[in-house]
Amino acid sequence: MKTENFGYKKLYIDGKLVDAVSGEREDVVCPATGETIAQIAKAGKEDAEKVLLSAQKGFKYWSKLSLAERTTWMLKLRDAILKNEHELRTAMVHEMGKTYAGSQEDIDRLTEALEWYPNAMQNLREEQIPDHDNTHTHRMISKPAGVAVAYLAWNFPLLNVGYKIGPALASGCSLIIKPSTLSPLSAYMVGEILESINFPAGVVNILAGSSREVATPMTTSTIPAVITMIGSTQTGQKIIADSTTSIKKLGMELGGNAPFIVFEDADLDKALDLAIGLRFGNTGQICVAANRIFVHKNIYDKFLKEYVKRAADIKIGFGTKENPDVFMGPMASRDSRDRMFELIEDAISKGATLEYGGKIPENLPEKGNWMEPTIISGTTPDMKLFREEIFGPVAGVMSFDTDDEVLELSNDTEFGLASYIFTNDHKRIERFTEDLEFGEIQINGVKYAIYLPHGGFKNSGIGHDCSHLALDDYLVKKRVSTAI
Repeated sequence: MKTENFGYKKLYIDGKLVDAVSGEREDVVCPATGETIAQIAKAGKEDAEKVLLSAQKGFKYWSKLSLAERTTWMLKLRDAILKNEHELRTAMVHEMGKTYAGSQEDIDRLTEALEWYPNAMQNLREEQIPDHDNTHTHRMISKPAGVAVAYLAWNFPLLNVGYKIGPALASGCSLIIKPSTLSPLSAYMVGEILESINFPAGVVNILAGSSREVATPMTTSTIPAVITMIGSTQTGQKIIADSTTSIKKLGMELGGNAPFIVFEDADLDKALDLAIGLRFGNTGQICVAANRIFVHKNIYDKFLKEYVKRAADIKIGFGTKENPDVFMGPMASRDSRDRMFELIEDAISKGATLEYGGKIPENLPEKGNWMEPTIISGTTPDMKLFREEIFGPVAGVMSFDTDDEVLELSNDTEFGLASYIFTNDHKRIERFTEDLEFGEIQINGVKYAIYLPHGGFKNSGIGHDCSHLALDDYLVKKRVSTAI
């Protein structure tokens, strides 16, 4: 199993590739082999202070450009990314273990965001407010909020960049991107691309480092007007607390615990296909993954038998371009894999049954973070598998009897991001659409796109990624009233 060496990657600050002030570097380790595949400049507190000043300067320039001028630069970046697509996709495979086929979504969302958001910004309509006394005219105009700081999760390294860079740049904000230190490589390579096309200095900045040394100084600074992130609920709560040194706009896509509900009148093949894709795709490391699979008792045994059969057919491996039939790669970290075994042990100790998997596969590098796709039946609400976001290749399946029962079980969570239901009963669809407490309800299929809102309720976040709604995080409104 051969890995590539990507060399040393620098921070991208104020339009230049630079070393960290301390000179410190950090290894990037391939989760498939345990081998070091690159080194990155590891930012510290002094770099965080530098990048804030850079972004402040960049905002003053970028916010004064016309939308047409901003669009020209965004499309130039899109074209440069597409020219480097293979290298970026290969980097993602090596840094976090996703398959080469799976990396296509990252590139697509990043490039789509760069071309879609200028159009969305162009299509924003200026609101006119009627004057009840006919003495004034009133209009609302949108202006860029200021410097935005984006904290990104490691599971979709460039998709997550796209979700932030598109609306931030189109709105006129400057942006500081802090990728996770688990998968910083492809984001640092975007920094190299930005420098190569002479992108305006300070408008986009990219650095990674510890939360204490980098995130905390940036979040507590009064310079940012916007803090946006994709990550865990616990991290989001910490950032919200740290941000209160000044009034900042917050946009957060946090944890999920999606119910996946299969009624007896469902298209069973479609439900099974999506239960595989939404649980084991990206090795289960997806915020909208099918976390709790509820199957009606009349089809439960049939579903479970076929689900196990399909899971057993999943090919595990290092999903490079040369291995297109690999569906599931390694987990991104050893700690994450260890947690999967803890979830399995907890469930079994409380009465659940291990139907398939639950082991480390043979004939793969021992230093990799490999794990079999795993199916647990008979999960119950007292299990961690039911309560926590799984974020790994473990599926918890349970049966239900009535609509009331499964609705109550589905909503019995602190999270409220995605939900999935499979039924052809229109009255049931209406009821569950109304009563499921989730920001997304997907019925008899799954669709995600840059133009579709992505956001959650409860502890799953604030605001939206994707769609025109994402622009709200980066814009402030002015009321302009003129006497007649």
